[in-house]
Amino acid sequence: MNTQDAKRVLETALICAQQPLPLRDMRALFDDRVGVDTLRSLLDELVRDWEGKGVELVALASGWRFQSRPEMRDYLDRLHPEKPPRYSRAVMETLAIVAYRQPVTRGDIEDIRGVTVSTQIVKQLEDRNWIEVIGHRDAPGRPALYATTRQFLDDLGLASLDQLPPLEGTPAAIDLMATGLADQPSLLEAPAEPSDSTEPSSSSEAQA
Repeated sequence: MNTQDAKRVLETALICAQQPLPLRDMRALFDDRVGVDTLRSLLDELVRDWEGKGVELVALASGWRFQSRPEMRDYLDRLHPEKPPRYSRAVMETLAIVAYRQPVTRGDIEDIRGVTVSTQIVKQLEDRNWIEVIGHRDAPGRPALYATTRQFLDDLGLASLDQLPPLEGTPAAIDLMATGLADQPSLLEAPAEPSDSTEPSSSSEAQA
């Protein structure tokens, strides 16, 4: 197979893929007869081929995918003009703290926010596969340590946490998450949305 044919196969697979395509899957397209260096060269060519178009090829945490460019968002949103708010402030604050301060315990999050974090909010973020337990702190009660996942980076369109913009304040982080994750499925479609306590946290994790 010549280079142009290989690029055509790769482009087709990327366009048709439902999830970001990792290099190992790209190699499987060619029965492992195309090396990683060649694949990277073909990917670079495809990136250039799609420059100036409304769709771009990007590298994410779990692989490569085609996605619409940010400037196309206003137009695409017209296909679904009525979009209710999908995520509560409490959910976005919790997610932003995990993203920028990870690994953190639930008590750490409560210390930063100054209110108790409901179990339902943590569970929702885990169910959406945006955060996960990566270990336990060596402290009384061995509280769970939370970090973000590759799925979180994929949904934000990032390849690594290093691509998160510098944190200039909690509101900026929340706005980033809300904008980047606006098109992701809602976690809060249930009639009753969880609310945080307005009282400062007194959990044992807050003392960890």
